[in-house]
Amino acid sequence: PYYRPEGGPSQVAVKLPEHPIVKGLSTGFQVHQTETYNEPFHVPAPDEVIFEETWECGERFRAGMVWEIGEGKAFYFRPGHETFPVYKQSEVIRVLANACQWLGTD
Repeated sequence: PYYRPEGGPSQVAVKLPEHPIVKGLSTGFQVHQTETYNEPFHVPAPDEVIFEETWECGERFRAGMVWEIGEGKAFYFRPGHETFPVYKQSEVIRVLANACQWLGTD
């Protein structure tokens, strides 16, 4: 995908508000400082798109997707790199905790 490393803000929209991975979140949140991506993102078609991320220059990215694979599940989440303090944001921590809970259940 298209990539810019500058570190501006992005908006993450919740696309499936009833999904367990978004429990405790509002309809979206801002990532205060992150690199920029844009579609196309060359991955298999997901079963569900949980989050869509946008930037003020018009870029869009499927930032949260899930797949059911055989008897298992997979979750992809792209809030950003360790370059910026993304993983200290409460919303990102909530998503990761919810995802672990969801992935660990039948």
